[in-house]
Amino acid sequence: MNKTCLECGEKIVGREDKKFCSDGCRNAYNNKINKDSTNYMRNINNRLRKNYRILSELNTEGKSKTTRSKLVSKGFDFGYFTNILNTKTGNTYYFLYDQGYMVLDNDFYMLVKKDI
Repeated sequence: MNKTCLECGEKIVGREDKKFCSDGCRNAYNNKINKDSTNYMRNINNRLRKNYRILSELNTEGKSKTTRSKLVSKGFDFGYFTNILNTKTGNTYYFLYDQGYMVLDNDFYMLVKKDI
């Protein structure tokens, strides 16, 4: 049974379960599959990544406080987060994956990190 590379169509030599003729073809194939399909998706993912980096940079201890102005000065966009957690006590946390924040009084924010 002759198998061909999923990326370039060349004949595959080697193990029976191989799908690609080389690492280059495997990488090219996976990059095509995993790329953001539209500029809109790419822009949103970039904003999420930037917000995540900012929270990670400001919250090195797992729990800390910061101000709104500090977040904004670093380019944080409050409109982009991955999920919301409402606690039994009525607090609302906005998360970017495992990094989160909660609005406090006087433009302060509590930064937290989930243990995953």
